[in-house]
Amino acid sequence: MFSRTASRLRGDTNPLYRLRDDITRAGHVILDLSSGNVTENGILYPQEMLEEILADASRETRVYRPDSFGCLSAREAIAGYYLDRRVLIPPEQILLTPGTSLAYWYSFKLLADDGDEILCPRPSYPLFDYIAALSGVKLIPYRLVEGHGWDIDLDNLENSISTRTRALVLISPHNPTGHVAAANEIAAIAELAVRHDLAIISDEVFSEFLLERRDFPRPAGSGAPLVLTLNGFSKMLALPGIKFGWMGVTGDPDKVQPALRALELISDTFLPVNEIVQAAAPQLLRRGQRFLDGYVREIRRRWEVAHKVLEPATHWSYTAPDGGFYLTLRLPRDEEAAAEAILGKAHILVHPGHFYDIEPDHLVLSFVSEPESLRASLPRLLEHL
Repeated sequence: MFSRTASRLRGDTNPLYRLRDDITRAGHVILDLSSGNVTENGILYPQEMLEEILADASRETRVYRPDSFGCLSAREAIAGYYLDRRVLIPPEQILLTPGTSLAYWYSFKLLADDGDEILCPRPSYPLFDYIAALSGVKLIPYRLVEGHGWDIDLDNLENSISTRTRALVLISPHNPTGHVAAANEIAAIAELAVRHDLAIISDEVFSEFLLERRDFPRPAGSGAPLVLTLNGFSKMLALPGIKFGWMGVTGDPDKVQPALRALELISDTFLPVNEIVQAAAPQLLRRGQRFLDGYVREIRRRWEVAHKVLEPATHWSYTAPDGGFYLTLRLPRDEEAAAEAILGKAHILVHPGHFYDIEPDHLVLSFVSEPESLRASLPRLLEHL
């Protein structure tokens, strides 16, 4: 009755989450340090402002006039956001999406036929496996080197290219390692893309959240033949429920224009982005700037709290992240047992590294919990390790 794709998407519950469910049913409260959802940790877009903007947008969109690329005023606002950061992505080269996940699906369907290959960093986020399965493409990992600050192994990347490779995914800041691709890495990737005629899918959802450095190199404008820049309001404005994102399409005009024509048809088939949200986007972005500035400072503060607690520990090592919401601890042994012990005894949920295709043994955790919670929970985590 079901397709081969459906049979690969069973989604069986793993032992760690079965243990979590048992503990919850027993009436205990679990602190989820695996989640990067800041809205559960005291960081929220200002409510009165949000309500006002959405009310104005609802009046503006009473008459339905869809645009396949998305509302022009929203695309102009996004183009302005990039121009403020000295990146040129014209509004006519921006496509609105209901978040980055669907933008990945658009990208995979645009660039690859069934059985074609897309290079993806390893460690990686598990979501990509499901999107690839739904798209009929094969993900080929390229290595990030932990001993060198999770830098991209450029030799391994090039050796992973085959005649069926169509694109490579760059995630910067990377989830879950926090690595921010340096200018020399961007230049090397662009040069590879030119030589092998590959597109670059640049996931920049954590780009506002740099923890130390202030420069942020981007593939857009790098000379690569085709770059799809993905971002959205979920992380940037702490608005995951708004479901608003975009793709910026840049590069060689002979590749950009066919890409835009195909993406227009894909988007027009579904018209999936809420019209009220599209109309609200310019004001959400403009009026939310002060909130974003404070939000960025708060994420840095929470990282400093976590770093201060974790740094003296001797039972593991870690590479301090350059950006994002996560860090990856290297353990001497048995990540699965460590994650289960921390959950069972301390009622703290962290992920073993294999959830992200990290070689044993690691734990992955988020540092976006409120500072008081971090100060209380991280010593308990240390104790059980």
